[in-house]
Formats: sequence, structure tokens, C-alpha cells
Amino acid sequence: MKTLPILLEFLGRRLDAEGRRWLETTRAELARGVDLERFCVLFSMASRHAPRRPLAPDAAELAAAQKSLPGWNPERWTTLEALRAALVLSRPDLESEAAAQAVEELFRYADMGELCAGYKLLPHLPKPERFLWRAGEGARSSMKAVYESTCCDSPYATAHFDGISWHQAVIKALFIEAPLWRVSAVDTRIDSELARMALDLADERRSAGRPVNPELWICLGAHAGARGLAALERELASGPPRGRAAAALGLARAGARERLQALVALEKDTFVHRTMTQALAGDCSSRAWAALDPSVAGA
Repeated sequence: MKTLPILLEFLGRRLDAEGRRWLETTRAELARGVDLERFCVLFSMASRHAPRRPLAPDAAELAAAQKSLPGWNPERWTTLEALRAALVLSRPDLESEAAAQAVEELFRYADMGELCAGYKLLPHLPKPERFLWRAGEGARSSMKAVYESTCCDSPYATAHFDGISWHQAVIKALFIEAPLWRVSAVDTRIDSELARMALDLADERRSAGRPVNPELWICLGAHAGARGLAALERELASGPPRGRAAAALGLARAGARERLQALVALEKDTFVHRTMTQALAGDCSSRAWAALDPSVAGA
């Protein structure tokens, strides 16, 4: 597979001598062919030979990953997840039905770490559309780690989900507060139906006296319409700083530049003012929400 050489390079720099030997001998065993039980055992045994610490790729490694599979960002992978993915991709029969069944078997008795590795693996497999059902299960999960492994930093959902599954996956991110800005190429699939669903959710949250997730405004874009603009104005008038900054980004994405220019001249909050200025300068893609994410250093 096109990403296997990248994974092997990552591992060569991060595994100790024993781990590198185990990877080499295990890949040779997989090349000769293993039965289903042995395949699952090897996938599980990887935890003995790789640390769970972050992969922490540098800029050159990130660029190589993106080139090998557009939309793949391994920043939040662990070394163990990379090892498990490399093992699966070392099977010589990956395009076969038997291999597809073997991959599915990995999920049957998986612990949380194995589940996350399995979901992160899906876009790296040949004919990844074969695993739509499995990816749909991950996207519907209320376990944030599983959802993120399926939909975030990965091209799978954007590339393969149909309209209904895509809309459900995006709204699910808002429900469980997974980082929607990390869903690869989310901006390419914003449409009027998603905007409507997001605004319905905003109304529900407000009716219940709850705050609106700042990332909800990603879903409007050019499809905000009068209803969306009114919702953004309401957030700008009474929301917390993160919500107001996000609503400013939403205004820019909706094309309401004149209104945003009027607001920035009156804004007193330094953080909101900075976000408004950046939005007016054109920095209003979904990636701009990283600056509003409390889990990101400096946000």
C-alpha cells in the first residue's frame, strides 16, 4: 500500500532494536500467510513491542504522509497504532475477500486501543469502500476516541460517506464535542441540508438553556441564509468569547463582510477582535477553529 513505506519509516526511527526485529520477522511471517487466529494474535501482540506514546511526526514526515494519502494527518497517532497499521498493510492478499474478513475480525474482541488503531487503518486499505459499514459504526460511536479515529485527521468520511451518513457524522461530532475542524476537508461538503440540521441543533440547545458548540457554525458557510445570519447575530450579541469568535468566523464564511467590518470596529474583547480581523483577512476555513479549541496549545 502507498502509505506502508511511510509507516515503516516512522517505525524505523521510533522502535528500539527489539521492536524493529519483531516487526521484520512478523512481516516475513505475514508474507508467507497466516490463518485468521494468528493474524488477530499478532495484531494484539504488537502492544508488547511498541510504546503507546505519540508518534509526534516532524514537518517533513507530515508532508510525506499527506503526499502519500491526502487528508491523512498522523499527528495524533501513537507509535503502537502505526505498528498495528503496518502489520495489517503487510499482508500480501489485502485486496481479497479473506483479508477483508480478517480485518473485520480484528474489531470483534478489540480493546479500546485496538479499536482506535483499526478505525485509523481503514482509509489506508485497498478498496476502502468495502469497509463502509464498519466506518459507519465508528462514526456513530459516542466514544470520542473511536469517533475521532474514524472521522478526524482522516480522509475516509469525507471521501466515502453518502449524504445521509455524512450529515449524521458531522452532527454527531457536535453532540459529543469531537473536533469538527479536524475532519479532513469538511469544508468541501457543507450544504444546505447540513446547515439546516446544524441550525435545528442550535435552536434545541438554546431552548434547553445550553450553550451552542462553537464548531456548529462551521456547518453554515454559504448556506447560512437569513435564518443562519440571525443565529450568528444572536451568538455575537450574547455568547461567550469563544462562541462570539466562532460566530464571527461564521459571518465571514457566509459572505457577510460588511457586517463583520462594522462589528470589528466596535469589538472590545481582544480575543474576539483578533479572530474577526483574521476572518476579514480570509482566514475563516474550518482550520481557523483550531485557535478556539481549548485542547490545542495556545488556543
